[in-house]
Amino acid sequence: MSKLIATVAGCTALVVVVGTFAVTQLATPPDCGVATGGDIGGPFTLVSETGATVTDIDIIKEPTLVYFGYTFCPDVCPLDSARNAAAIDILAEQGISATPVFISIDPQRDTVDIVRDYADNFHPKMIGLTGTPEQVSAASKAYRTFFKKEDGDPEYYLVQHSTSTYLMLPDSGFATYFGRSDSPEHIAEVTECIVTG
Repeated sequence: MSKLIATVAGCTALVVVVGTFAVTQLATPPDCGVATGGDIGGPFTLVSETGATVTDIDIIKEPTLVYFGYTFCPDVCPLDSARNAAAIDILAEQGISATPVFISIDPQRDTVDIVRDYADNFHPKMIGLTGTPEQVSAASKAYRTFFKKEDGDPEYYLVQHSTSTYLMLPDSGFATYFGRSDSPEHIAEVTECIVTG
């Protein structure tokens, strides 16, 4: 009788081990309903809202929503920054800590103080970054963003620019991107899906 019990116990343990392996190692990752791909993101060196020179490693320490814009932007940037801040709050309610980052593409006007005030106006966790024209251009190229200063008034000019928000993870880099029509709820839902996988 004890041989039979030992055999059944051994078979049960084997089934549990094989089943656990199959579920954890062979299962398809969840479909978070996102479009990924492309070589987006990478090393950058910029100036933080504190005036310190920082790199991507200093900034991307948890799930991070990265957005390129400028503080003098009359409409798109404030709306997108507010939306990204709202997504961060939704994630916090779900127990996920994430950071919103605003990278200026207008270093001529966006000084450290201006970027700090802008970021702090949207969210206490938002990190504002600026830099030299060369630093900003290099970061923009790494993220494959576009920006171009419009001709006209030398003080009150507009800057054409792309408006995607990039979800970056500290260990794996680019996860996905979000467009202008994506809601805070959608951004939070997709981010949670990717982070909790």
